[in-house]
Amino acid sequence: MHTVWKGSISFGLVNIPVKLHTATENKDIKLRQLHKKCHTPITYQKRCPDCEEEVAQEDIVKAYEYAKNKFVVLDAEDLEQLKKEQEEKAVEIIDFVKLEEIDPIYFEKSYFMAPDAGGAKAYSLLKEALNESGKIGIAKIIIRSKEQLAVVRVYKEGLIMETIHFPDEVRKIEDVPNLPEGQKIVKKELDTALLLVEQLTTTFDPEKYHDEYRTALMDLIEEKKTGKKTVTATDKKPKESNVTDLMSALQASIDKTKKKKPAAKKRTTAKAKKNA
Repeated sequence: MHTVWKGSISFGLVNIPVKLHTATENKDIKLRQLHKKCHTPITYQKRCPDCEEEVAQEDIVKAYEYAKNKFVVLDAEDLEQLKKEQEEKAVEIIDFVKLEEIDPIYFEKSYFMAPDAGGAKAYSLLKEALNESGKIGIAKIIIRSKEQLAVVRVYKEGLIMETIHFPDEVRKIEDVPNLPEGQKIVKKELDTALLLVEQLTTTFDPEKYHDEYRTALMDLIEEKKTGKKTVTATDKKPKESNVTDLMSALQASIDKTKKKKPAAKKRTTAKAKKNA
């Protein structure tokens, strides 16, 4: 399993060297975009609309737009130094809270946490302390150049770290348009709804839920592949270079000049005879 972060996490005077591994994966089926006419995959180029030219990666800089079309350019060296300074700090658990106190809207991404060399005992100590107390730890961590708020909690036989949004990253529900207000609910309707909830209540079993759309899409793809309903991209035809075009033009000019020379010599001879 690929390591996405390596460092140490501490609570009090206990320091634990750890590694993070992505706990989830995106299984969306990626579909390519083709040109309908020739079935060639569409490419995306980074172009400068002002210079009207394609821009190479090394010619791109990062900047912050503080006003319309006004930017503060940030040097790669400055960003790298800032990132290094933050990542070198040990991640400290700053608070312990109950999991149910955090609304699910705050949760973002999950990472399995594994002890690094020499960290097994401290790792086990933190796991047991969290397990016995029924609490989770709140910490801050830098992942991919972004400071994240995170929770550390027990997950089955190990520990898991889940990044969570900062409060200012969660939008206010009051800003959602057309939320109903003052709706009167008839008791009979509520009783019927509660009865339906009761009938559908069960113990959560994640294994019973499947991505039916993804399964149906893969079945459709396999069906078309088996039925030979496939297309092949057209081979890209090499373009003639400007050098070739220039050489052709020069050669044509030379050939044209050669054809004219005999006629010119003949006219000169006739003129000479007349003068004689």
